[in-house]
Amino acid sequence: MKDAIRLKHDGWVVVADGTKALFLTNAGTEHVPDLKVFRKETQDNPPNREQTADRPGRLSDGPQGHRSAVQEADWHALAEDDFAADLAQMLYKRAHKGKFDEIVLVAAPSVLGQVRKRLHKEVSDRVVAEIDKDLTNHPVDRIEKLVFGR
Repeated sequence: MKDAIRLKHDGWVVVADGTKALFLTNAGTEHVPDLKVFRKETQDNPPNREQTADRPGRLSDGPQGHRSAVQEADWHALAEDDFAADLAQMLYKRAHKGKFDEIVLVAAPSVLGQVRKRLHKEVSDRVVAEIDKDLTNHPVDRIEKLVFGR
């Protein structure tokens, strides 16, 4: 069984997916947490099919007249990567200003990986736990139970 996550009073929990981030603070204690949402960030990122303008392009393979299909960019995935980079930068700015001493990161596995790659040492040193689950559409009381097991 894994150890229970403990987060000091005023510690942060950030719950994110590729388009939305919830910032919660622990208004309780590390033994009796009480999460409160203090900020929401969202990005409009429609499905890739709604972002592509045309069918995939084709390139000439040379003088024989053969043409090959070109892979269309996945604009949805690129926007998620940008959101992860923006989130990591936002966390760095807040950490640098001393806004939090401890943080728990909760994100869909692919988003958590992208955020982790971009975290500044000043933020990564404050991470007390990482949870690779997408909980952005859960109510706060459910997030609290899933994060702290209470």
